[in-house]
Amino acid sequence: MQIIVRDVPPRTAWSLEQAGVHPLLARLFAARGITGAEQLDDSLARLIAPTALRGATEAARLLADAIGAGRRIVVVADYDCDGATACAVALRGLRLLGAAPDTLGYVVPDRKLHGYGLTPAIVDLAFGVFGAQPPDVLVTVDNGIASIDGVAHAKARGLQVLVTDHHLPALASTPEGDRVELPAADVIVNPNQPGCGFESKALAGVGVMFYVLLALRGELRARGRFDAASQPKLDALLDLVALGTVADVVKLDANNRRLVAQGLKRIRAGRMQPGVRALFDAAGRDPVRASGFDFGFALGPRLNAAGRMENMTLGIECLLTDDPGRATELAQQLDAINRERREVESGMREQAEAMLEALLQRDDAAGDPPAALAIYDPDFHEGVVGIVASRLKDRTHRPSFVFARGQDGLLKGSGRSIPGFHLRDALDLVSKRHPGVLKRFGGHAMAAGATLAEADFGRFGLALAQVASEWLDAAALQRTLRTDGSLGAEYFNADTVRSLEAQVWGQAFEPPVFCDRVEVISQRLVGEKHLKLAVRHGGAVRDAIWFGHSEPVGEHVVLAYQLRVDEYNGRQRVQMIVEAAS
Repeated sequence: MQIIVRDVPPRTAWSLEQAGVHPLLARLFAARGITGAEQLDDSLARLIAPTALRGATEAARLLADAIGAGRRIVVVADYDCDGATACAVALRGLRLLGAAPDTLGYVVPDRKLHGYGLTPAIVDLAFGVFGAQPPDVLVTVDNGIASIDGVAHAKARGLQVLVTDHHLPALASTPEGDRVELPAADVIVNPNQPGCGFESKALAGVGVMFYVLLALRGELRARGRFDAASQPKLDALLDLVALGTVADVVKLDANNRRLVAQGLKRIRAGRMQPGVRALFDAAGRDPVRASGFDFGFALGPRLNAAGRMENMTLGIECLLTDDPGRATELAQQLDAINRERREVESGMREQAEAMLEALLQRDDAAGDPPAALAIYDPDFHEGVVGIVASRLKDRTHRPSFVFARGQDGLLKGSGRSIPGFHLRDALDLVSKRHPGVLKRFGGHAMAAGATLAEADFGRFGLALAQVASEWLDAAALQRTLRTDGSLGAEYFNADTVRSLEAQVWGQAFEPPVFCDRVEVISQRLVGEKHLKLAVRHGGAVRDAIWFGHSEPVGEHVVLAYQLRVDEYNGRQRVQMIVEAAS
C-alpha cells in the first residue's frame, strides 16, 4: 500500500482560519475542497431549492391532488437502509401533510422471492395492501427508474405512478447507438434523469423523497392549506434522511452534508423517531454523541440485515412505529438478525478468501489477482454477497463480484468497485460484447448488481476482468491511502477527537487519517488477530491498535491512523486506530 499526504492549499486553509475555523479543521477542510466558510454553513436555508429538482413540482401537484381527493397511495420501497428510510419518510411525511392514515400503505420486495425493484409481481402485490380496495397512486422510493415493465403493468391496471429514485436509468441499444430508456410513469423525480439540472446528483433515495415532500408542502401552501407559520415541520424527518444518506454511501457533497448535519443535530438533542433511538440502544451507541460512523457501521447494518436475511418489513415497521416499547422490540429483533448475518458473512468471507488464494496460486496468476474478480459458490447466501464483495474489494483492491444462487436457479451477484472503474458502465460493456450473458444488471459507479445463468458465470468473470484490464492501469490497481499528514502533539487529546467526531464525514469527504513516523516500544496480539502497540509519538508514549492485523511491524515505521477515545473503567485515553504502516 502506498501512503500519500493530501495537498492542502495554504491560502485556502489560512482564509478559513481567518473566518474563525479551528486551524486543524481548516487544514482538513481545505484538503477536501472547501474553499470558503460559507460552504460550512449547514443551515436548512442553504439547501438547494426543491424547484431545481426536475419533476418535483409535478410530483407535488400529483400528490396534492391525491391527498385532497382522499385517494389511496401505496409506496413501493427497496430492501436496503436507504429504501427503508425513504419509505418511512414518505409515509410519515404524507401523514404530516394531511394524508389520512387509512389511505397510506406500503410494500417492499422480498430479496430472494421478488428480486429488486418495481416488477409486475410487486404491482400485483400492491393491490392487496388496502384489502378489497385497490390503490389509486403508486409511489416508488429508491427504485423504479429502470422498471420499464413494472411501471407499464401498473399503468395498465389503472394506477397513477410517481417514480422517485436516484439510480441511473436503463440504456437501450438502437442502430444509432445507446439511448436512455425511461419508464412511462406519470412523473419521474430523479437527479440523474436526462434534463435534470439539479446540482446535487448524489442525493440518496431518501433525499429524493424528502425533496418531493418539500415541494409538496410548497404546493399545499400555495393552495391555501396552511401558511408559512402553521405549515408542518418536515425537519422532524431529518434523522431518517441522515441515516439513509450515510448508510447508502453516496457522495457527501455540500447539500448532502447539510442534510446529514441537520439530522445529527436533532439526534444529539434527543429529537428522533422512536425506532432510531431504539436502534442506537440496540447497538450500544450514545445518541448524544451521534456521528456518521453510527449510521454507517451501527444502525445501517442492523436495518440492512433485515433485507439481507429476512424481510425489510421489519426494518420499516421499526422506523414507522411511534410506540417506544414496540420500537425496542423490533430493534432487538433486528440486532439478532444482524448477529446471524455476521456469522453467515464470516463463513462466506473465509470461503471466498480460500478461493482467492487458490486463484493466486495458479501457475498463470504470477501472484497477482486478475484486474477484476468474480466468485461464486452454490452454498453462498444471496443476502450477504454485497458485503463479501466489499470485503474482497478492500483486501485485493480489485473490482469484485460475489454471486449466490437465487430461488429461480439464476445467479444473483453484487459488485463493489475501486476508483476509476465505473462498475455499471463496465457491466453495460460486458452485455454488449457478450449478448445474453447478463439477464439483468444495474447500479452505480461503485456498486452494482447482476443476474446471470450459472452456465455463463465463467464467461462473465473473464469478460469483466478483460474490461478491467483495459480500463485500469498499474497505478489504478495499486492501493493508495490518502492521509492528512502529521498530527501535532498539541492536538493529541480528547477535545480534538470530540471536535472531529462532531463533523460530517463520509463518502468523498473522508474522515481524517493522519500519518507519523513513530518508534514502536512494544507490540503484542490481542484476541488472536489484532495488533496492540505502544509507540513513541511527539515525545510521548501512545496506545495504538491495528484491528484485523496480526503481523508484527518494525521498530521505526510510519503509521497511518485515526483517533478514537477509548473509555474503560471510567477513564478516557486517546488511542491511535492504525489503518496502514510502511
